Amino acid sequence: MDSLSGGLTSSQKDELMDQVKQQIAVANAQELLTKMTEKCFKKCIAKPGTSLDSSEQKCVVMCMDRYMDAWNSIAKTYTARLQKERNNISGNL
Repeated sequence: MDSLSGGLTSSQKDELMDQVKQQIAVANAQELLTKMTEKCFKKCIAKPGTSLDSSEQKCVVMCMDRYMDAWNSIAKTYTARLQKERNNISGNL
């Protein structure tokens, strides 16, 4: 018996894998939000105070939009590349 699986059924292994994937997705989303917030704050907020003026608000919104657009573009390209590599591997088997 594999000590890692601990005698789990196939269904239990699939469920566990889904839970791990969800946790990784949440961690990735949290990291993305943290990095985006840090970068946009540094770029847009010259003198932190108790509120943002309208130009700071606009800058933050635009910065976050651009950051998300770039992240989505990279994610799509990366996913397409992985799929292409999987297809190439499958075709060579």
